[in-house]
Formats: sequence, C-alpha cells, structure tokens
Amino acid sequence: MQGTAEKLFRSDSHSFSKFGETKLTLVKGIGIEGDVHSGEFVKHRSRAEKTPQEPNLRQVHLLASELLAEMAAHGFSLSAGDLGENISTQGLTLIDLPRHAVLHIGDAVKLQVEGLRNPCSQIEAFQKGLLQHMTGKNEAGDMVRKTGIMCTVLQGGEISEGAMIEVTVPDGPHVPLVVV
Repeated sequence: MQGTAEKLFRSDSHSFSKFGETKLTLVKGIGIEGDVHSGEFVKHRSRAEKTPQEPNLRQVHLLASELLAEMAAHGFSLSAGDLGENISTQGLTLIDLPRHAVLHIGDAVKLQVEGLRNPCSQIEAFQKGLLQHMTGKNEAGDMVRKTGIMCTVLQGGEISEGAMIEVTVPDGPHVPLVVV
C-alpha cells in the first residue's frame, strides 16, 4: 500500500487546529519536534491529569484528506489541519490499517500505528453538527471512527510535504484498531 503525506502540521500550544509546515522533524519515541503532543508520556491534558506516566501512544496524528471531501458533501467547510492532525494523507484508508502496521515516510521516518483517534466534543465545538458525521457504521453494524489514527515514532528524521508513504503490515492475523 502506498499513499502521500499531502500536508504537514504542528502546534506548540493546545489549540484545536494545527498550523501548516512544509517540513517536520520527528524524534524516535517522542513525536514531532515543537509539537505540544510530543513526549515519552501522554500529553493530552485530560489523560495527563489522570495518568501522567502513561506511555504516549498519540505522538503523531494522521488523517485521510478524503475525509475532508466527505464532510464537504455534508455541507461542512474543513481545511487540512483544522481537526488537529499532524499529517494529512492521500490515498490510504488509514482507519482500516491493522494495529502495529508501520508507515515508512520519505527516506527515514517510520511510524507505528497504535490506534484510532476518538471523535470528541471539541469537533462539535469547532463546527456544530460535525461530530455526528465523524462516526458511522460498517457492514457488520460496528461503529466506525473516521477521525484518523494515532502513531508512535519508531525511527525519526525529517519529512516534507508530498513525501511518499509505504505501509508494511505485521505478520499474523489482522488486529483491528481501537481507540487509544
């Protein structure tokens, strides 16, 4: 499987949306240099209050740009970076990847897929009515969370907009993603 790291984002504050960058530096086991959510331990405020020594499985947030087009069809105006993602991708169905798949981005960076981002009330506060469209049902009737995936950095380096993403899936049975 291949796709593209279409757009890149980071923020040094706990703002909901992130700001565009042409390049990002990723640090092994930490996340994106200069991003508020980087660190060995959990950085999301609500989680950090409860379990500050919990490993940070949410170092890098990826969101499929195709979701923005889907939301536009429902009447919402969203731009890449608006939902707080670090990397907006093109050509990959991120939420269908198995747990621990590895994303090879550019020449050096490797991210390990840890799980799904849970759609939260901040999405509703961002645009009224949007939250209800960030979930759906699959053919089996199970809930589908569309708000992207969370990864950890296995190998750091620099990535640029437009970098190729190659996916390696782990051996063994497909382990579906759950919220992390």
